[in-house]
Formats: sequence, C-alpha cells, structure tokens
Amino acid sequence: MSCVEQGDAGKFLKSFLEDFPNPLGTEDPLPISPLSRKVSMQEVKGESLDLGLRLLSARSAPSWLGAAMCNAAVTELLKDDLSPHYCPKDPEPQPEDEQEVVLLQSEPLQRLFINKLREVCLAWQKQLPSPGSSSSRTHSCSVHAIRNTRRKMEDRHIILKDFNQLLGLQDGEYYAVFDGHGGVDAATYAATHLHIVLSQQEALKSDAATAFKSSFTQTDDMFKIKAKRERLRSGSTGVAALLTSDRLTVSWLGDSQAMLVRQGEPVTLMEPHKPEREDEKKRIEDLGGCIAFIGCWRVNGTYAVSRAIGEQSRKPNQKTRLLSSYKYGWVIYYSQDI
Repeated sequence: MSCVEQGDAGKFLKSFLEDFPNPLGTEDPLPISPLSRKVSMQEVKGESLDLGLRLLSARSAPSWLGAAMCNAAVTELLKDDLSPHYCPKDPEPQPEDEQEVVLLQSEPLQRLFINKLREVCLAWQKQLPSPGSSSSRTHSCSVHAIRNTRRKMEDRHIILKDFNQLLGLQDGEYYAVFDGHGGVDAATYAATHLHIVLSQQEALKSDAATAFKSSFTQTDDMFKIKAKRERLRSGSTGVAALLTSDRLTVSWLGDSQAMLVRQGEPVTLMEPHKPEREDEKKRIEDLGGCIAFIGCWRVNGTYAVSRAIGEQSRKPNQKTRLLSSYKYGWVIYYSQDI
C-alpha cells in the first residue's frame, strides 16, 4: 500500500467515526434508506452491500476501502444470530408446493450492519489491512443514461471495479446494465443480487460461462418469490461483463447488448435474444405463443423482447401449463482471451 493510499484510508476512517461516534440505537433513523422493507436470508448480503456502498460512496470513501469495509462488515453480520429481526409469520397457510420463506425486517438489520461497519473502522484504525490483489491495469469508466419518454427511469447499471475486494475474490471487474420494463423492481433486483449470486458459484474460476448461466437462473428464481410476495409485475433484460487479468466474459438475457472495440475495430460479442430470431421464434411457438409484427416484432402481440428476469406470469408453469413468452435459464455467453 502506498503512503498516499494509507493516508487517504486513515483520514476516511477518522471521518466516518466522527459521523458515527456511537453505535446506532434501536430508535435511531438510518442515514440511508434500504432498498426493501423485508428481505429473505438469500437477500441479506446483496441488500447490505448495496446500502453499505451507497453510504460509503456518499462520504467519498476510497473505492477499494469502501468495498473491503463492506465485505468485512457483511461477513461479521452473517455470523450473528439474526432471528431477533425475523418478521412475524404470515397467518395464512402457504400452498403445499411452496416453501416457506423466512423474512427479516430491513431497518433493524441494516442498523446492525452499519454498526458492523463502525466496528470495522475501529479495528482498522489500529491495523489497516492491505488493499489486496487487484489488476495491474487501470480502466477508465463513464456512464450516460437517457430516460426517454418513460415517466420514470426503469433501467439500472452497476460498476464494481473492486469486485474482488467487495466479494473476497482474487481478480475481476464487474459491469452490468439492466433494461427494466413495467417498473424498476426487476432491474433493481438484478443489479443488487446477480453479482452476489455469481460470486458464490463454484464454477466461476474454471467456467465463468456456466457460472453466469446459473446466476441468471438463480436470480430470476429469487425475484420470482419476491414478485409474488409483493405483487410485482416488472421485468428486465440484462447484460453483464466480468473482466479479469486475461479474460472477458459477457453474458446477456434478452436484447440488452454490449460492444467490444479492439484497436478501433468492432468485435461482435453476442446476438441479442429478439422475437424475430428463428430459434427464438421456434422456442416461443413450441411453448404455444406466437410472434406478430405490430410496429416491430412482438411476442403474443405485446412484448418486443423474448427473454427477461421477472415477468413471472408469462413464464412456463409446470402445474398450470400456462403459455409463456419467456423462458429463463438458457443464456448465451462469449468468453475469450483478450
């Protein structure tokens, strides 16, 4: 660690403890709002890391330090007994084919997480850890978004240049864009949880494509439970990229796209999932749907995308055999040395 990095980290730790001289009490307001009022155990890590990064970024924490602090704090959080934060059980009986989901109250949970961040600060003031491994390359990054005619911006993006520090991995930068429709919930959920699920895949180091495929499927399964519980109807296509020291893996769902330019020349990375693609058309028709041209090619005369996270009412259901516009789990990947 350079003297400059060490000095910047020390200044930030001091300022954070000045802002939070004492642990948050049960009645103290949160300094930043959590994404959800209730979360499942599967969602605790993603929601906590999201809140932590927003909190520390707003206070201008060095990016590597903020990511490392969040990782350390959430690790300690998950060691605690979180049962005091369980929500009361729903008195209504669950259908036999659905597993009961334990939910936690977000506000007291995130107070505990912020107190864990404070404990990390106190410990690191005495002994600051090394920034750890990172790529020798430095990549610049910029973002531009246009809301267009929508009443609200329904898209989300995420940039994790310190992917390794945040999730305890050896190498990697993570970038993703999620193109929401019918609301922002699916895009926000994917931006919060997909990279968490990805980091937990055993295949990530040896087969990133398989890891991404499993991650998209699992994230969609998780959102399905939340969407049913909270009566959400939104969906989102998405594209995510993981850049390591010698490999780029790009994964996508639906018509979200990414472009690679090598020495001024464009390189085709992907073929978006669109209803007019012959293989997509056949898949949809085999499920009992149809493709029609109404201004553009649409599924069942409605949606202009053929795959998405969310939109659960339009996906196959083995019990009721509903016709479906979408089918999750079959995502195409590009992976090659760069």
